[in-house]
Amino acid sequence: MSNLLELHNISKNFGALTALRNLSFHIGEGEVVGLLGDNGAGKSTTVNLISGIHKPTDGYLSVDGKKTLFTCRSDSADAGIETIYQHTALVDSLSITRNIFMGRELTDRFGFLRQAEMRDIAMEVLQNAVHISGIDSPDTLVGNLSGGQKQAVAIARAVYFKKRVLLLDEPTSALSVRETEALLNQVLKLKAENVSSVLVTHNIYHAYQVCDRFVIMSHGTKVFDVAKADTTINQLTEYVVLT
Repeated sequence: MSNLLELHNISKNFGALTALRNLSFHIGEGEVVGLLGDNGAGKSTTVNLISGIHKPTDGYLSVDGKKTLFTCRSDSADAGIETIYQHTALVDSLSITRNIFMGRELTDRFGFLRQAEMRDIAMEVLQNAVHISGIDSPDTLVGNLSGGQKQAVAIARAVYFKKRVLLLDEPTSALSVRETEALLNQVLKLKAENVSSVLVTHNIYHAYQVCDRFVIMSHGTKVFDVAKADTTINQLTEYVVLT
């Protein structure tokens, strides 16, 4: 398994505060990595750095083995990385179709939106790529969807635009049990299609269901990096709680 994305001795300072210190880990192709740790461990800063929101103070990232610098969200997106936050960046007053294509609308040579084509694509993605239950039409307003359905729409957007890595930041915290199971199954389905995921979560049990490897952070540093085959839920819990 080759490394798709790698962090090399990343440090991030905010004034006198050191949020990350010499952080190194990698994400392989088709791999699901659990990024675990208590509040203040540095998980959100790591996500924002990979997403292009923050730039490292020291160290660097590489994509496909090539050193790179993300200066904004679009740089990260161009590298095939999609971040899906707990409160997804969707617009409640727009339809599912418009949300999937937001900022990437299909237009004709005169600049008019290709509405019918976008609607057909949205319907196909919803039915075949993501399997969102309870949605009958891509014309449905996002504001009428449940939390799990909104997460699924955000994933559908990433799937259609051929993203290679999904960063899922606390994706299950606001979901029902059934919606959580659906989302975790979706992560496994994407893995089978060689899409990598980073699952950032407080819930070790959710992570253990789907992750191939776990990176545990504490106070801005990596304290444990282990394959699922070489650890247990109890050991992971001890590292999160005691470090």
